[in-house]
Amino acid sequence: MVALAERLQARRSRFEFVFDRPRVLGTLFLAPAIIYVLALVGVPFLLAVYYSLSAYTVYNPSYHFVGLQNFIDVINSGVFRRTLANTFIFTFGSQILGLILGKFGALLLLRPFPGRKIVRALIILPWVVPIALATVAWEWMFDSLYSVINWTLIALGIVTRTDAPNWLVDPGLAMLSVIVVNAWRFFPFAIVIFLAGITAIPQDVIDAATVDGAGFWRRNYQIILPMIMPIVVVGLVFGLVFTFTDLSIVYLLTNGGPVNATSVLGFEGFQVGIISGDVAHGAAISLFMLPVLFILVIVMLRFIRRQEI
Repeated sequence: MVALAERLQARRSRFEFVFDRPRVLGTLFLAPAIIYVLALVGVPFLLAVYYSLSAYTVYNPSYHFVGLQNFIDVINSGVFRRTLANTFIFTFGSQILGLILGKFGALLLLRPFPGRKIVRALIILPWVVPIALATVAWEWMFDSLYSVINWTLIALGIVTRTDAPNWLVDPGLAMLSVIVVNAWRFFPFAIVIFLAGITAIPQDVIDAATVDGAGFWRRNYQIILPMIMPIVVVGLVFGLVFTFTDLSIVYLLTNGGPVNATSVLGFEGFQVGIISGDVAHGAAISLFMLPVLFILVIVMLRFIRRQEI
C-alpha cells in the first residue's frame, strides 16, 4: 500500500511539475488566441491565395489554375491603379488629420477646466458609436440640399446658395469627405494615445525645461514629442492597418463614387469579388494589401527600435 501511494504521488508530482513550467503554461494560455487567429485570419487568407491563382467565379466554380494572370490583369487595370492611389490618400490623409486633432485635443484635456472628466468621457464617443449610424449622420451633414455644413457656411457669408459645395458629387470634395469622417472616428483614439504618453513623462523633466527657458512649442516638439514617439508610432501602426483595410465608410457614404473617385482596395475587392461574382480577381485585389501593410509595419517597427536605442 505504501509503495502504491508513493507511486501515485510520484505520478501526481510529475504531472504538476509539467504544468508549472513557464513554457508549457504559456503555450496553454496562448493556444486559444492562436487558434482564434488561425481560424479567423489564416484560413480566409489561404482561401484568398487559393482563389487568386485560379479562374474561379460564381458562375463557373470549377477550379482552373492560371498562376499570376489575375494579378497581371489587375495591375494593368486603370481602375485598380486609381483605387490604389485613393487608398494611400485616404489612409495617410485621415491618419495625419486624426493625429493633429488628437494632439491638440490631448493638450486641451490636460488643462484643468470645469467638467473636464465629462468631456474626457464624451470625447471617446466617435470611436465607440457604430460606424453605420455615424456615417448616416455624416451623409445628412454632407447632403446637397439639407447640409448643415453648407447652411453654416451660408449663414457666415463664406459661400452663397448658388456656390454651396456639393460634397459627395464633386470628386475632390468626396475624397475630402471620407477623409474627414475617418479622421473624426480616429482622433479619440489618438487623444487617448497622446494623453497616455504625456502623462507618463516625469513632471521634473517638463519643469526643468521650463526653468531653462523652453517655451510652449519647444517643450512640445523638442522634448515631449520625441519622448512619446514610440507610443504614437504604435498607435499609428494600428490606425494605418485598420484604415488601409477598411471599406465601411466608403461603402456607406459614397459607394466608391463619383466615378471611382473614392474607391479603395477593400471596397474594390468587395465589388469585384462579391457583387460582380469574379472571386479570383477580387481575391487578387485584396491580396495587394498584404505586401503594402507588411512594408509599412516593418518600417515603423524599425523606427520604434531606433527611438528606444
